[in-house]
Parts: sequence; C-alpha cells; structure tokens
Amino acid sequence: MSESSQTNDLRNRILFTVFILAIYRLGTFVPLPGIDPEQLQVMMDSNQKGLLGMFNVFAGGAVSRMAIFALGIMPYISSSIIVQLLTGVSDYFKNLKAQGEIGRQKITQITRYGTVLLATVQGYGLSVGLESSANLVINPGIFFKVSTVTTIVAGTIFLMWLGEQITEKGVGNGISMIIFAGIVAGLPVSLGNTLSMVNTGELSVFAVVLILIMAFLVMGFIVFMERGQRRITVNYAKRQQGRKMVGGQSSYLPLKINMAGVIPPIFASSIILFPATLGGWFSQTEGLGWLADITSSLSPGQPLYIMFYASAIVFFTFFYTALTFNAKDTADNLRKSGGFIPGIRPGQHSADYIDTVTTRLTAVGAIYITGVCLLPEFLILYWNVPFYFGGTSLLIIVVVVMDFIAQAQSHMMSNQYEGLMRKANLK
Repeated sequence: MSESSQTNDLRNRILFTVFILAIYRLGTFVPLPGIDPEQLQVMMDSNQKGLLGMFNVFAGGAVSRMAIFALGIMPYISSSIIVQLLTGVSDYFKNLKAQGEIGRQKITQITRYGTVLLATVQGYGLSVGLESSANLVINPGIFFKVSTVTTIVAGTIFLMWLGEQITEKGVGNGISMIIFAGIVAGLPVSLGNTLSMVNTGELSVFAVVLILIMAFLVMGFIVFMERGQRRITVNYAKRQQGRKMVGGQSSYLPLKINMAGVIPPIFASSIILFPATLGGWFSQTEGLGWLADITSSLSPGQPLYIMFYASAIVFFTFFYTALTFNAKDTADNLRKSGGFIPGIRPGQHSADYIDTVTTRLTAVGAIYITGVCLLPEFLILYWNVPFYFGGTSLLIIVVVVMDFIAQAQSHMMSNQYEGLMRKANLK
C-alpha cells in the first residue's frame, strides 16, 4: 500500500464517520407520528434545565422534537451495563468472555437482544407517558402505542447499527461519537439562547464571561488529567537468544489516572435519566402524583440526584476499570517476557503491587470525574443558564476529541512504520 493510498484510507474513514453522523442528525428531525408539535414545545420549554433537558442533550435534541431517535443510544448502553455486570458474576458470561472472539460475538449478540427488549419497554412507557400529557397526542389509543413502540425500537436499532459501523469502518468508538455529535449539535442553539438572555437583561455579561472562563478551565483540567499517568519502571533481564545477548534494558508500564474514560458518567446518566423522566410523565396521571416528588428529587442540583449520580460515577469508574484492566494478566505477561518491577518479586507479588497502584489511581480518577461532572451544574443552576450543559458534556467532548486525535495519529504512525519496513526490506 503506497503512502498516498494510506492517507486516503484515513481520509475515507473520517469522511465515512461524518457521513454516518449526518444520517444520525437527520434522524433526530424525523418526528414520531401523532404528536402535537405546539403542545410538545410548551412541555419542553418548561423542562429545558431539568431531566428532560439533560436527556435531550444526550439524544442530540431528538427529545425536544420527539423524533424517532428520542431514546438515543441509551437502551444499548443500559444493555451493555447489564451484560457487563453479568460478566462479573455469572459463570456463563465468564466462560463466554474466556472463549475469545467467538465469545465476544456471542456477548455482542446478547447485548443487541437486550437493547431490543429495553427499547420496547421504554418505548411503551414513552407512549403511555405521552398520552398522559394533556392534548399532546392527537389520537391516543392502541394504534398510537403500537406505532410509537415500533418506530422507537426501529430507530434505536438503526442507531445502534450506525454506531457499530463507525467503530468498524470509521474512526472507532461509534457510541461515544454519536453522543458527542448530539452534544455538539446543541451548542449553537444554547449559545443563541444565552445571548438572548444577555440582550433582555436576564443574564449579565459578567456571568456569561465567567461561565466561558470556567468552561475553558475545566476543559484544560480534563486534558491535564486525561494525559496524566503513573509510570511503573520495568527492567528486563538479559537472556541468550541464539548467538546474541538480548534484554537488559529498562522500560515502564504506563497506567492512566482515568482508565475508564467517559464510560462512568454515560453509564450513570443512562441509569438516572430515563426512569426519572418517565416518572415525570406518569406523575401527571391521576393517582400517581407521588411520582412528581420522586422526579423533582432526581432533578439536577437536588441532593438526592447529586448523591445518586456521584455514587454511580464512582461505582462505574472502579467497575469498568476492573473489567478492562487485569493486574494478574499484566504481571503474567511481564514475567513471560522477562520483565520485572524493581524491588518486587515476579508473579503474584507484582500483580498485587500493580493492583494497589491501579486502585489508588482509580480512586483519584473517580474523584476527578465526579467533580468535573457535578461542579459546573451548580454554577449553571446558580446563574439560571437557559439550557443544560454540564461537566458531563464537557468531559465527553474533550475525551472524544482527544481519542479521535490519538487514533488518527496512531493510524498515520502505523502507516509510516509499514512504509519504513517495506523500504528496509527492499534494501
């Protein structure tokens, strides 16, 4: 493969990703049948900063238009959470994970089935909740429920497929890219609303400038923490390989502060968002007014929401790190390659040492993610900003952009390496 064709391959991957994201954005403008748009606008205007506004951010504005992608990618994320939890406690799923590629394909298939099931349940709950809102549904009844559930499930499955296409044929991390696209797409409208409030005097210029400075400081802090790592020194013993003596050099084992990336806040959001939103819809039904109290307690800025959201982020930070990084396997790989940590015996002692370091780093990472996700929300609520755009959104944007740049650089470096190897063989 020539250098130009390698460059074209990266360009084609980026263009393919942009094309898929454009399809996703078009889908957020296709409304569900049977919804009164004027009544929907009234309902959304009163919930821009609440749970509906928060869910609307992750759904790319599809909730405010009650589009076919109203559930977003959350059913798939929820299904992934359940499957990964089962992987840690169920022998059946543990055996599947140990089977390599075949087991991974089976787990992916189960995750897809779970997505369909959750989308069906949530789609039915959505249809009932919409009907319970006065004058929102033009012709309520069984036909509306069936059409809504069918459309919502089909939209969620199609969105899941789009994410898989980005992962396989695009720049990777399709699910994160879809959430990223939804958040970024809402920035112009949010900025316009803020400027309108400045013009009317509802929001001071000082507050806007301070919020912007805070946003840039938070983004800088995120970049600093995401690049932060603990390097464990690894020495390699000298050994005879043929007629040559190899080894004897030193290297390091890099351990990131935040190994879980954006997964913990996304998982935490998927748990708290939709059940509470459905509770808000059902609370309007006669006899279910008590749900209004629960929903208000789970609104951003409320003590119960903060406690639940922070606990979920911390839990998923440790849980996802434990799933993706195995200290024992790392120690075994070091021992097999002749590497050892100075002052630590190879084998179980090395595994225990790496596990201790990883646990401490994960604790710092959990505190960092929780602080980033919660602190801006207090400030936004305090200044009465007319949209939901908290630290979770900033974290997702920055981490996804950093990951995209890293993957592009890795792809280019691998192409350059292949070219150098080919030239060396020709000589």
